Amino acid sequence: MADGETKAALIRIADALERLTPVPPTSADIDSGPAFHWTGKTIEAIERFTPIALDMLTGIDDQKARLLENSKRLANGFAAHDVLLWGSRGMGKSALAKSVVRELQRADMDIAMVEASADILEHLPDLFAILGKTDRAFILFIDDIGFDEDSAAPRLLRSMLEGGAAARPDNVRLYVTSNRRHIVPRHMSEQDDPINPRDVIDDKLALSDRFGLRLGFHAASQDDYLAMIDRYAQVHGLAYEADDALLWARQRGSRSGRVAWQYIVELAGRAGQSLT
Repeated sequence: MADGETKAALIRIADALERLTPVPPTSADIDSGPAFHWTGKTIEAIERFTPIALDMLTGIDDQKARLLENSKRLANGFAAHDVLLWGSRGMGKSALAKSVVRELQRADMDIAMVEASADILEHLPDLFAILGKTDRAFILFIDDIGFDEDSAAPRLLRSMLEGGAAARPDNVRLYVTSNRRHIVPRHMSEQDDPINPRDVIDDKLALSDRFGLRLGFHAASQDDYLAMIDRYAQVHGLAYEADDALLWARQRGSRSGRVAWQYIVELAGRAGQSLT
């Protein structure tokens, strides 16, 4: 094959491969819009950002007040903490983080949420470089974070929180949820580590210590659980019996905000109505 034919053939192959490769999505305009998702390469707008109204969240009044105040400071350009929301599943950790952002947006405060997965922490410095170019306030939300024993990710996250080379810019704060208070699992065997056991434990505690605000969420009491249901039921015009609501929780082995909402969905279904 002549050189000219070879070159033409290679061009056709390259063109064909380019057509097979999807075009990366264009990053969203971060100066407008309420919420975004970081893919590790681009920022995508979240089309429907409709968290539950803040006043609907029941049984976590202290956590609501403290997170709202911290978020207001960030939106106003004041000093604000990175936040760890830890504790029982289904008690409103992620719902509260999103609801607080929406509450401030309704008050015409210029703040937005960016959601990112815990498995792309190594790409967060690229996100920080983008967000740091604007004065808008951002909450970087990482839900249900947790690390394996031998993961290097905890040290990377610590660097972001304490001002290392990968630190987040001043207009960004991390809001992280975890089922564990110290994020990284701890074991009694650590006490017996032959190589400086205190250092082993301190290294794990050091990550959660980097969050200036740590909010605990504990399993709901019976009264709190019924209060959640009562609030939802009033808003949606649903009648219920306390014994039936408690039976619903016993059958699921848990009393939480999530279980309470699932019961409301059941009530609405029985009544033949929607919850929109």
